[in-house]
Amino acid sequence: MKPRVSIVVTTYNEGEAIVPCLDRIFESVALPCEVLVVYDSPDDTTAPYAEKYARDDPRVVPTLNAYGAGPARAIRFGFDHARADVVVVTMADGCDDPAQIDQLARLVERGVVVAAACRYSRGGQQVGGPAFKSLLSRLAGRSLAIFARVGTRDATNSFKAYSREFVQQVGVESDAGFEVGLELVAKARRLRLPVAEIPTIWLDRSFGVSNFKLARWLPKYLRWYRYAFGRRLTLDQVRTQAREQAR
Repeated sequence: MKPRVSIVVTTYNEGEAIVPCLDRIFESVALPCEVLVVYDSPDDTTAPYAEKYARDDPRVVPTLNAYGAGPARAIRFGFDHARADVVVVTMADGCDDPAQIDQLARLVERGVVVAAACRYSRGGQQVGGPAFKSLLSRLAGRSLAIFARVGTRDATNSFKAYSREFVQQVGVESDAGFEVGLELVAKARRLRLPVAEIPTIWLDRSFGVSNFKLARWLPKYLRWYRYAFGRRLTLDQVRTQAREQAR
């Protein structure tokens, strides 16, 4: 049976920690789903645990990313191999609340192209994490919501649900970090397509080391931040700009 939601979990040497991550997802998600556990290398320590889990639960799809290393390429590979019409991107580090996946997915089914889990709306919260990174994220989210009217106060959060048709139409240009979520929010705004949000409580990871590289990825975030403020575009114009940028 075709799933109603494809959940893309990006991983990097999570090892046995992927098991409680998957347990929490299946305890929380009621919609028919598949979970693509995406890793960059067959030697990634996540792979054997994901493969073992999949033998017991066919909803888990161990997925070797063939687009090159890095979370942006892993997310794009997940989009391209998802079977459902709604795709939710979440991390393997336990920061996101899987109990909200159904709600995010249903918002997309109701017609928004991006549904964001928001740390900065009433009822939302960020617990832990680097203070400077949090400040930049909050400032970016608030300013984009107020001045660019992007539809969410947390455009930089990776925990979002997407219309797969929308993603296929606009494409993903991000090629390094976690800026995919901001890119797709910015493109939705330029196309004047609906974006919605729900409050979320984000908890800093309690195990392992974050793979977020602020200094390296900040210029890429700034590109999509600026992009969100432009005039309304047609889908053909968005595609043309993407081709020109790729040259």
